[in-house]
Amino acid sequence: MLQKHAQHLFWRAGFGETLSVVKEAEKHSAKQVFKKMLKESENFVPIAVVEPPDVAGDFRKLREMRMEKKENGAGGFDRDKLKELQKERREEQAKLNIAWLDLMSIDKGVLREKMAFFWHGHLVARSINASFSQSYVNTLRKYALGNFGDLLLAVSKEPSMLQFLNNKQNKKRSPNENFARELMELFTLGRGNYTEKDIKEVAKAFTGWDFDIKGNFIFRERQHDEEEKTVFGKKGFFKGEDIIQMILENKQTAVFITTKIYQNFVNENTSNPWHQGKIKDLAAKFYKTNYDIADLLENIYTSDWFYDKQNIGTHVKSPVELLVGLKRTLGLSFEEEQTNLFIQRVLGQVLLYPPNVAGWPGGKNWIDSSSLLFRMQIPALIFTDKQPEINAKSDGDINTDYQTRKRSFRANINWEIYAKDFPDKEPKLMAEINDFVLQVSSTKAVVQGIQDKIKTDSKPENVKKASIALMMLPEYQLC
Repeated sequence: MLQKHAQHLFWRAGFGETLSVVKEAEKHSAKQVFKKMLKESENFVPIAVVEPPDVAGDFRKLREMRMEKKENGAGGFDRDKLKELQKERREEQAKLNIAWLDLMSIDKGVLREKMAFFWHGHLVARSINASFSQSYVNTLRKYALGNFGDLLLAVSKEPSMLQFLNNKQNKKRSPNENFARELMELFTLGRGNYTEKDIKEVAKAFTGWDFDIKGNFIFRERQHDEEEKTVFGKKGFFKGEDIIQMILENKQTAVFITTKIYQNFVNENTSNPWHQGKIKDLAAKFYKTNYDIADLLENIYTSDWFYDKQNIGTHVKSPVELLVGLKRTLGLSFEEEQTNLFIQRVLGQVLLYPPNVAGWPGGKNWIDSSSLLFRMQIPALIFTDKQPEINAKSDGDINTDYQTRKRSFRANINWEIYAKDFPDKEPKLMAEINDFVLQVSSTKAVVQGIQDKIKTDSKPENVKKASIALMMLPEYQLC
């Protein structure tokens, strides 16, 4: 593989890689490199940083608070106990966020984490219960590279999803259509491929889907509408599992999912016939393999057209991709974990907190004048220990205020290890740093200006200064 092609694969299928990994990949074909990434992502190990909920203990605390309020009135309500409960929830969510971010940053199974991250923005759910959030994230990670039908069914039964889209309130006497609508509109078929009547009937099929106080899925038969339903023109006594199977049998689901994956990992602009042709072929294979996600990714990442010039350097890094990319390619770690949360918050993408059921808009929506300025300042903030002038705005939610606390940007990185794979002398040194850091090269004048400023230092210092300068360019926001 060419270096630029290897980096293209590592950025799209992962979050970038060190130069040593890139150099090793150059000795192999794209198929061999992807197979290695897939092999390294075979094993699934659940994240287990949040303890199973002490349901009895939480209920006891809440009961005590209610009793205090009843006996003493609102003025006698122990707000300290409530604040303590809220603080525990926030700390657990923060712990889970950073644990997943660390897996993305250092784990060899990066292909699994990248796909789970994608599904997090597609099969969207959100909960203030950290135990529910952990279960949801682990389900995304477990099925990330497997069968889409299995993933869809498993996520649909997650307490975060059932709660977020109100299916807990979906009962035969008062059907709630929220989950049914989003299942078809945002998760599988896309608008225009179902009717309002389908939504009403699908909602009835999912009545009774619920979870217990520990977050375990349960089917409440007494709350299920057992009458005959008509969905997609077919009649039957359908349940939720039947609906998911019917959705998967519709080829439009394969087209819709393939298009979303293509836009995210290949090229955001899919309007021209060339891209449409690729999507059509990929979707047909995806459907034929019964929605094998790993097979779809292999068809993308091992194809010659994936490495066409028109597809390289066209993707705007999301905040998480930018943050993890810095950590993964440089091998850096922040001295204070809170810094990870602050950066996510300022840039508008906090793991576990998607803005709505549609997820993050992505693409060029990530860039505006203020966010671009902060993005370009991050390398300087990290490596010169400057304090950020920008503040993370509060959204008024007590559950997310902890993300806004500003911290030092100090980070640890071994520049000698990072620099060892680069050439020892100019002008090749600057050319190699430029080729590694940027997928889209800046102008010759800009690169020459950076080179002129680093000529007198040692190699590690030269590499450090050049890398930081290049990472502060607008071009670094693309991969």
